[in-house]
Amino acid sequence: MNVVLAAEESAGLQMLRTLAHSHHRLVAVLAEPAKPNTPGGAVWNAAKDLGFETWPARLVQDPELAERLRNQHVDLLLNIHSLYILNDKVLEAPVLGAFNLHPGPLPRYAGLNAVSWAILRGEQTHGVTVHKIEPGIDTGAIVYQTSFPIEKDETALSLSLKCVREGVALVSRLLEGAEADPPRIPLAPQDPKQREYFGREVPEGGRISWSWPAQKVVNFVRACDYFPFRSPWGSPRTYRGVQEFAIVKAHRTGIPCEALPGTVGQAVDSGVYVSCKDEWIVASKLLLAGKYTPAAEVLRFGDCLAECAS
Repeated sequence: MNVVLAAEESAGLQMLRTLAHSHHRLVAVLAEPAKPNTPGGAVWNAAKDLGFETWPARLVQDPELAERLRNQHVDLLLNIHSLYILNDKVLEAPVLGAFNLHPGPLPRYAGLNAVSWAILRGEQTHGVTVHKIEPGIDTGAIVYQTSFPIEKDETALSLSLKCVREGVALVSRLLEGAEADPPRIPLAPQDPKQREYFGREVPEGGRISWSWPAQKVVNFVRACDYFPFRSPWGSPRTYRGVQEFAIVKAHRTGIPCEALPGTVGQAVDSGVYVSCKDEWIVASKLLLAGKYTPAAEVLRFGDCLAECAS
């Protein structure tokens, strides 16, 4: 089959390599061009190194791309973590359609940062979805979907890696099915009553409230934890007096506390105790003045943390 790949991030790289080692013809790769002294460009560079034609990612917004796809007899357009919305004429050009890999279970987790929202909300399972791209964001019919457990110490990074592994396998399954029997590609309409959409907003303004239960505090930290990579939400911030810093790593202790929320307790091997509404947590890594720092080097017994400067 003739395939065009629009891709970014780790999932995009994995899909590019999968296609490179397949018997399918990869017509072109749409990705963000590499620019000096800026992040990104990994998929673009990898595609160039592998000898594939590269087109700028934003080209999917141009209706003239549709004619190019038809001239190249493109069967499938695959969108793997590329965030540009496809022009309606481009959607109609591939013979079998355009399909998207979404790192969350649709329709409940449409939009952005599904992995982080799932951890923040205390979900026990997560999933990935391959769906046909239709006008609207993450609205198209579901082709394949899978689910897997969220471990109690799961971070946004580790859960994202699960999504990549499961997601690339689902897209490979789509390719097999499309080649073997295109009319039998499953297309299950989404239930709009179950749909939730998440935008670019950062929950709670990116700040911790120590009056929350310990589980919510730790969930927020885990939901932002892409360490050592950049988090789309940043790391949850707090204050000691006028000094602002972020909590990068934290875990629950299960030890009840009666101290005022935000009180810094004893230091232990894994970090420093901080009181929440119902129990102590241990904060182990902080981000202060742009540097990652062990919590024990910053926090002192008796310090009081707050969600705003005092």
